[in-house]
Amino acid sequence: MSTSTNRLPALLAMMVGGFAIGTTEYASVGVLPQIADDFGVNLARAGLVISGYALGVSFGSPILAALTGSLSRKTLMLAVMALFVVANAAAAMSTSYEVLIAARVVTALPHGIFFGVGAAIAASFVSEDRRASAVAIVFGGLSIAVAAGVPIATVIGQRFGWPMSYWFVAAVGFVSFVAMAATLPRKIDIAPAGSLMDQIKVLGSGRLLMAFGMNFCAWGGTFVAFAYLPSILADITGFSPNGVAWMLALYGVSVIVGNFLGGRVSDKAVVPALVLMLGAQAAVLLIFAFTAPSMIGSILTLGVLGALMFCNIPGLALYVVQLAMRYRPGSVDIASTINVSAANAGIALGAFIGGTVADSRLGLGATPWVGAIMVGVGLLLTLWSGYLDKREAHHSRGEVRPAASEA
Repeated sequence: MSTSTNRLPALLAMMVGGFAIGTTEYASVGVLPQIADDFGVNLARAGLVISGYALGVSFGSPILAALTGSLSRKTLMLAVMALFVVANAAAAMSTSYEVLIAARVVTALPHGIFFGVGAAIAASFVSEDRRASAVAIVFGGLSIAVAAGVPIATVIGQRFGWPMSYWFVAAVGFVSFVAMAATLPRKIDIAPAGSLMDQIKVLGSGRLLMAFGMNFCAWGGTFVAFAYLPSILADITGFSPNGVAWMLALYGVSVIVGNFLGGRVSDKAVVPALVLMLGAQAAVLLIFAFTAPSMIGSILTLGVLGALMFCNIPGLALYVVQLAMRYRPGSVDIASTINVSAANAGIALGAFIGGTVADSRLGLGATPWVGAIMVGVGLLLTLWSGYLDKREAHHSRGEVRPAASEA
């Protein structure tokens, strides 16, 4: 078993890729008003730049994973990053709203494979008791993207036009490609991706479906508000454009802390940690509905919400791996990819719900508490899944005891 020390360069190379992917996904949040103005569409329709990306992850990634199952894991990671770089360049050169949406969907295709396969690769590098922390390193790029990538891309987009945001991401993606080519081992000890039929079999597991639902609701609930956060901060709180960028940076710093803290906590007890984190996430979203009109209140609330948004990522990723090992041992890689797809399906729905709420009588100010309801559903699923784990463990102990007494 390889240790985290001699595989750290590979983990960091994948972290850079996660940073690039996270930046391109969330950078659209920061430049959404500019995109809407440039193409003459309303905020809800401009939100399709986010929803389209998320749907591309949800539906395109599993199909792409099945079509590339014969490739080695290193070749696959390099191929999807190359596609990512080219697609971001295409988005930057888009001359119409429709072309931009199409480019965003193509850009999204590598997302699920990168994080799904990347999580499985990271887990294979270390001992079982350190897997959540290893996964947290890969997903750390995603959290750092929110802290640094999104504010940088937002400032670039505001000063030089939104296409430059995507050029910035393409450049970072190229750096990741080179780094992974140099550091990922040729032979990686995980099962290759399965066929579409294998993916259907994974979806036939009720326990895995429940875990996917947890991820779906956790991410979807947050994006009901997060997709329109710059508009909330500008229109409701009263921040200037520079103030919005600084708030996104504050949010992102909190995200970094939450991601790595979540990895450490989830190494000890996954489900109890997820219950705590999702419960707190729902509560803080609800509180944000009341603190949004206040600058100080928004600073305090978003500082906590950012940590909670990403704190559950390592735990949710690891929990799916654990359940897949138990119920679909030959499809761990597939389960991880589908889990990422489920999160992005939640993002797509959350962004759509947020846009609908924002354009309704409820208005932008209602998006946080509507999101809290969706996260609450994820919390209920987590409690249910934890109960089933305990019941199965109790039954297993009950089956062992008679055999031991007979012996």
